[in-house]
Amino acid sequence: MNVSINSETGRLQGVIVHTPGREVSLVNPTIKEELLFDDIIFENDARTEHQDMLNVFRAAMPENGKILEILDLAVSCFKDENVRGEFIDLMIDELPSENLHTIRKDLLKLDAEMLVRFVSEGTIGGPFSLHPAPNLLFTRDLAAVVGNNIILSRAAKKARAREFLLIRTIVKHHPLFSSVKDNIISISKDQSIEGGDVLVVSDKIVLIGMSERTSFSGLMNVAHQLLSNGVEHVLAIDIPKQRSSMHLDTIFTFTDTNECVAYPPAITHQKYNVVDLFSGGTHVQTRQCPSLKETLEELTGETFTFMNCGGDDPVTQHREQWTDGANLFALAPGVVIGYGRNTETFKTMQAHGYRHLGQYEFISKYKNKELKKGEKIAISFEGHELCRGRGGARCMTLPFSRK
Repeated sequence: MNVSINSETGRLQGVIVHTPGREVSLVNPTIKEELLFDDIIFENDARTEHQDMLNVFRAAMPENGKILEILDLAVSCFKDENVRGEFIDLMIDELPSENLHTIRKDLLKLDAEMLVRFVSEGTIGGPFSLHPAPNLLFTRDLAAVVGNNIILSRAAKKARAREFLLIRTIVKHHPLFSSVKDNIISISKDQSIEGGDVLVVSDKIVLIGMSERTSFSGLMNVAHQLLSNGVEHVLAIDIPKQRSSMHLDTIFTFTDTNECVAYPPAITHQKYNVVDLFSGGTHVQTRQCPSLKETLEELTGETFTFMNCGGDDPVTQHREQWTDGANLFALAPGVVIGYGRNTETFKTMQAHGYRHLGQYEFISKYKNKELKKGEKIAISFEGHELCRGRGGARCMTLPFSRK
């Protein structure tokens, strides 16, 4: 299967996820904020909700579609003793404050499964332990496939550093990524960029949010490399630097090639918050743009529809953005999935021609059937526990292949 993404809404063929495990049960209230969680999660219900989401994926994906668990990919890589050693030394180098060098010999004795357990849960038994890595749930942030390139993210927060090292090792050593090993885009240690800030409009246009998790230097570094590898325009979008809008995809996502759900206060109501970065010979050229919608329409020649996250009421908009109403994930053009609790967002989509189906209804109607071209379906699934982690369907997915 080719590793390639040329739009946010192409038919999903391959995706990397992480079903919540014991690591979320190891988060206690005293460390939850340090681990970037607003609440603690009940593992059993979170696992059920996540599996329900994946069952919707299976019903929508082609027969040869692949849903891969990130820790399974890691175990496969760590079967090689040399790869385990390389990863351990990488952790020691990247996380000096954790004093991992003191247990290097113990870590080298771990088999593949136990090393993966250490990465996710932070313990191998005995007195030494690290905090767990509950954010593994949000695989989106670890990397981004853009065309035939793959951006390796760098964590803005220490709590996520082990995850980002893990995906770096997987991309380097797993055969799944053999076709893009020569097309890796990375940044330096003092910069940050996370996959939730990267949206692929087309093979020529990419959006990158300048958020609390993506630094200006990280954005510019990645933009320069993308513009040197076939992308024609990178739109840098300045968004609020706050917890509720930590990434661009928490306030804006695509539902079809020219239809989107946007949180009005941070997107639709903003003016001159977009900078078009484009190649000008050996240098990156820039121009300030009046708005995201106008710029997309100018560059694509299409008319774009921005649907309001939370409908027309400002209070509901704020509430549903908080519960990831704008964080939708496309399974095919015009076919998207999101949390069912964001009722006004789904009503708004219905008013724009989308059919609203619950998770079980969609599976019943479409399992073993092909999606019809031109169908517009908004699928809702229950995510009351998952939502506590502050991430929706797009946050929980790292697509690596779309048709």
